[in-house]
Amino acid sequence: MQITTPEVLELLQNGVHFGHKTSKWHPKMRPFIFTERNGVHILDLEKTKEQLEKVCEYAATLAKQGKTILFVGTKRQAKELIKKYATSCKMPYIVERWLGGLFTNFSTVSRLMRTLQTLKKKQEAGELKKYTKKEQLEFQREIERLEKLVGGITELKQLPNAIFVVGVREEKTAIREAQKKRVPIIGIADSNVDPDTLDWCIPANDDAIKSIEIIVKTVSDAIQIGQKSRMEAPQDASQTKDIVQEKEKVNISTEVKDTNTDVKTDVTITEQQQEQKETEKKTSAEL
Repeated sequence: MQITTPEVLELLQNGVHFGHKTSKWHPKMRPFIFTERNGVHILDLEKTKEQLEKVCEYAATLAKQGKTILFVGTKRQAKELIKKYATSCKMPYIVERWLGGLFTNFSTVSRLMRTLQTLKKKQEAGELKKYTKKEQLEFQREIERLEKLVGGITELKQLPNAIFVVGVREEKTAIREAQKKRVPIIGIADSNVDPDTLDWCIPANDDAIKSIEIIVKTVSDAIQIGQKSRMEAPQDASQTKDIVQEKEKVNISTEVKDTNTDVKTDVTITEQQQEQKETEKKTSAEL
């Protein structure tokens, strides 16, 4: 899988290097900070690129294995971007508030997803028209409410294999639940967050829209590369299977030919022995 990530100059142009005020920094982000300018920390884009490459490789590998990555971003700047790029790589997403217990009490929360799916199917089939206008309005409001809560995760049948968080400070509950359930956490770490809360850290500006977009798009593209690789894999396997079957046919045909040759040889030898015996009999009779 060939995965391309933005160059340092492109990251710079999109403002990925801007951190927070030096007074608000987190000491554990020191390894990822390049310098300080006008009271603001500047992130080391070389390390950002390095970490982004590792994350993309990991995300692509998960996608190739058919696994799920849940995109989470409820902060105002990230909502639309999370929804856009999660949808483009066919992954579940949460852009409204995190539903408490989604990971720690998944079986109960999943009932809301099934309820939403049932209501939408009935609405599409016209089964709700038999109710009064007031009841139909209540159903519509319930669908809209559930759509906000679980609309992006209706296809999530089990806990995801990883979560991708934009806004570590805002998604503390999601991170805490993921840690309890040992779900790997990928996240964008600004200069004011603890990177140790993440399993896969991308040091970057998590406030600017352009910065968020270039990171999320890159991860989404890597997932799509992994998915494409997964789709191509069965074809390769079937081709290999055909080649193996063809070889087996050739081997069987060769064995049959060899067997026929052996039979013919045995028959020829038997005939020669019979003729030799008859000649010996005639010779003894003449004597």
